[in-house]
Amino acid sequence: MDDRFHVRRTNLRRMMSQTGLESLLITAEKNVSYLTGFTGDSTWLLVTPDSELILSDFRYIIQLEEECPGVELHIRSSKTRMTDALVEKVQERNLKMLGFEGHVLTIEVYQVIAQALSGIELVPVNWEVEKLRAVKDEAEVADIREAVDLAEQGFAYLLEILSPDATEQYLAYELEHAVRKFGGEELSFHPIIAVGDRSALPHYRPGKLRIADSPILLVDWGAQTHSGYKSDLTRTMLTAEFNDPQFEIVYKTVLESQRLAIEKIAPGVSCQEIDSIAREHIKEAGFGDYFDHGLGHGIGLDIHELPRFSQGSDSLLEAGMVVTVEPGIYLPGWGGVRIEDDVLVTEGGCDVLSSVPKDWDNVHVNV
Repeated sequence: MDDRFHVRRTNLRRMMSQTGLESLLITAEKNVSYLTGFTGDSTWLLVTPDSELILSDFRYIIQLEEECPGVELHIRSSKTRMTDALVEKVQERNLKMLGFEGHVLTIEVYQVIAQALSGIELVPVNWEVEKLRAVKDEAEVADIREAVDLAEQGFAYLLEILSPDATEQYLAYELEHAVRKFGGEELSFHPIIAVGDRSALPHYRPGKLRIADSPILLVDWGAQTHSGYKSDLTRTMLTAEFNDPQFEIVYKTVLESQRLAIEKIAPGVSCQEIDSIAREHIKEAGFGDYFDHGLGHGIGLDIHELPRFSQGSDSLLEAGMVVTVEPGIYLPGWGGVRIEDDVLVTEGGCDVLSSVPKDWDNVHVNV
């Protein structure tokens, strides 16, 4: 039995005890994985103060036995719905209360369960496992470091194959190929590779623009390890001479806002404060209207996890959290600049996990 998952379930039970939960149904796939080590899907986890039960189906018998030794399994037949299997096991345990992930379970499934378990109190429990996931253990930090390294290897390859005729789509495909070639499972998400004024679209999807169509190139990408952990980085570059002096002003403003924010990252500091530090610098430079997304977010099994750097977040940073810091300025019809790094909160401050050059002297790349 892997002690990591036992510790995580123990932490979950502590939360359940503190909130008076007799049982908790976990249906979010990433939360099931986090608590058990299972890497498949279509599987639920029922946790009580003294037991845990995985509900799954025939496809995953061997995989569950290999990945989740010591955890009780219930393999439903193809004729049995997951909700029916759950109802059977809840009734066997004579439970009077069932917590469920209210932010995950669909209304349809909830209604089926509520009707079948009409005598049992159903209690929505929102984001509690995600709160546990926000603080990474040593193994998770090592996995994220690997994800960062894979992303950086992929990016180095991308720089080698840049050419005037290369399209955004071509580079996206090649970046994914490179990450897989270097040992990654896949990219963390569909990469953003944006040329010219398309870089002003924070969630742009690569199209047919060529590198030669504009000097501005923004790349937002990440790699996922075989264990499921992700990285998330962004760099903005110039692939040719650009005589517009505004680019240097915008770039250095974003870079300095990121530096100021990272400098203040430490346990006990509020996420809102970190967000405000970068946001105020951009506002003072005259670009406040062109940066209105959150400064960053946690990363791990999901590309967007707790905590969130935003104007409305009252969360406090804790050692072990891994967050992105990604200020940006987006000028419609002109282009945008975003710079993003992955940062580990440590007992004494923070550690920037990513190392792709980003200073002004490295903005120009060879094509």
